[in-house]
Formats: sequence, C-alpha cells, structure tokens
Amino acid sequence: MSCQEEWSPAVAPADGTKITIGEALEATALSAGDQPVEPSDAAAIEAAEASAAGRLQDDDDDDADAAPVGGLAARARAAADANARAERDEDKTTLGDVLADAAAKLGGADKEVEREDAVRVVGVEVRSKPDATARPGGVAASIAAAARLNRGRQ
Repeated sequence: MSCQEEWSPAVAPADGTKITIGEALEATALSAGDQPVEPSDAAAIEAAEASAAGRLQDDDDDDADAAPVGGLAARARAAADANARAERDEDKTTLGDVLADAAAKLGGADKEVEREDAVRVVGVEVRSKPDATARPGGVAASIAAAARLNRGRQ
C-alpha cells in the first residue's frame, strides 16, 4: 500500500497483503477520528499495541511486558485522563490525534491482525465500558474488521 493510499475496513489492499495492527488503528483514526479518547479506547489501544509487540497483557504483568513509555497506549491513557478533566469538547484529544500514523509509531513492533488479536481487543474494549459495548467504528471494530479481511487472504 502506498503512503498516499488510505485504508479503512471498507477498502482493503487488493494485492493480497494482510492488514497490520498499525494500519487497523489508522483506520480508526479515519472512521472515528473526531471522537474524544475515552478510557475504553485507551484500554483497547493498549491491548492492540501489546498484541503488535507480542506482549501478553494480564493483571499481573511485570515490567518486561509493560507498555512502552511514549507509545500509543501511553498517549491514549494520557488523553483519556485529560479528556475527563476537560470542560469543553473542543479541548478534548481525539482518536485521530492519538492514532494518526499509528503504523509508523509502532515501528518494527507491528504485525498482521489475527483473530486472536481481535478477540483480545474487543474483549478489553467491551469490559472497559460501563454499558459493555464497543464504539462503532472504534478500535475494536477496526481490529475485528481487519482480522475478518485477513482471514480471507490466507
């Protein structure tokens, strides 16, 4: 995929290449980019970043499996915290602000989206919301769509 093409769950690469976690996160920036970052988004981004890096994420993580300082998850957590304190919507950090160029920000820690990644990210996002639903067009939706498309490219 060239640098000038944009991927979204509805438009996938036609050459048979599989969609990476970074590309799926960039799709979120396109589909829900104007939405403020919420704690559930930050949790889903953290799960996606951990999957991309091959880190297991659970309640008793040690420092070796911690999210990288300055990574996407750290930026998303800081944005969600700041958004909770923001008094005006226009002062809130959006998913587009955090996830623009996600593939480049993941660098060498990116990988193709697999079904297990989608299950993990969807589960984390849903468990992190009081109403137990995923945001339409959000992180979980983009990762799940990428996994479905990748499954058809085996």
